[in-house]
Amino acid sequence: MKHNSFKEQILLACKGILVGSGAILPGISGGVLCVAFGIYEPMMALLSHPVSSFKKYYKMFIPFLIGWMIGFVLLARLVEMLFTGSSVIALMLFAGLIFGTLPQILQEADQDTETGWSPLILSLVFAVLLFTFVNSSVSIQISINALTYVLAGAIWGLSLILPGLSSSSLLILIGIYQPMTAGIAAMDFRVILPLLAGMSMTVLTLSRIVNEMFEKKRGLILKIISGIIIASTLFILPASFPSAMQLFASLLCFIGGYILARGMDLQKEKLMI
Repeated sequence: MKHNSFKEQILLACKGILVGSGAILPGISGGVLCVAFGIYEPMMALLSHPVSSFKKYYKMFIPFLIGWMIGFVLLARLVEMLFTGSSVIALMLFAGLIFGTLPQILQEADQDTETGWSPLILSLVFAVLLFTFVNSSVSIQISINALTYVLAGAIWGLSLILPGLSSSSLLILIGIYQPMTAGIAAMDFRVILPLLAGMSMTVLTLSRIVNEMFEKKRGLILKIISGIIIASTLFILPASFPSAMQLFASLLCFIGGYILARGMDLQKEKLMI
């Protein structure tokens, strides 16, 4: 297989930008975006066995991480402004991006003929019940300090390991989200460094378990994850639209996001020769 063409590196960088910028949005799961763009499984393998997996995956992750840094740091302010200006349009765009990747994920999951589609249905029902409970919880306020940002990073890392878990929603719930995004946008390393520390602890601790599950039951895990992805994406869809113009713009963004994600998947298939 060919993994190092210039076109594929640009494609990976674009995916990194989308993951980095989208993960800042409330309701969006970083893990879902990584699964959607085909980064999740290699990421778990690299984190679980860095020495043996480095040679296999480093050419994939260098452009992706460059894109992620651009999306997470440089575009954090832009995404925050977009969400503040019209959260409806922003969420519809990312919902389209996620739904646009589902055909490829379901196609790969269908290779597992032993279990059928009941794992997807069960995980979808469980995720709907879980997200309903989380969304109905009462907000909690805690004091903000360096350890708080370590906790925020740990929660953010958990959403990378567990696709469908929205770290932003949980951080809003405990009152960390606003000061955290403000610190990232301002490039405040008193915020960024504790975040990275907390994220690293969670990811390095749990990635080996997830990677072993993929190696043993890849099709089954993809079906379970697909159910969670569908549920989490349904929960970010707006319940209403302020005006007909916003409805029209939101539908255009959803369709555009779907076409963009589907196009990236098709382009990836052409490159994987």
